[in-house]
Amino acid sequence: MDQVYLKNVSTLKLDAGKCTGCGMCVTVCPHAVFEIKDKKARILDKDKCMECGACKRNCAFKAIEVSSGVGCANAVITGFLRGTEPTCDCGSDKGGCCS
Repeated sequence: MDQVYLKNVSTLKLDAGKCTGCGMCVTVCPHAVFEIKDKKARILDKDKCMECGACKRNCAFKAIEVSSGVGCANAVITGFLRGTEPTCDCGSDKGGCCS
């Protein structure tokens, strides 16, 4: 299944300078967000990231940053699982990412 979450809200960041191209992020990512190209990891589609944090936890070189379990992607998942509307409590009145 090809999942895409809310656009431009993922907190995922990759520091190519720290990446050694070991490929662990490619192995553990459940949504194929990463690929290895020219011996370095690269983000293929940031909007596919569900912010599970598997890549960050398994990167021995601390090249990946992601706030797992927060933000709108988490809100969408929680809403889906609970059968409610997504909410991440970060509305524009609080300066968050949702409007």
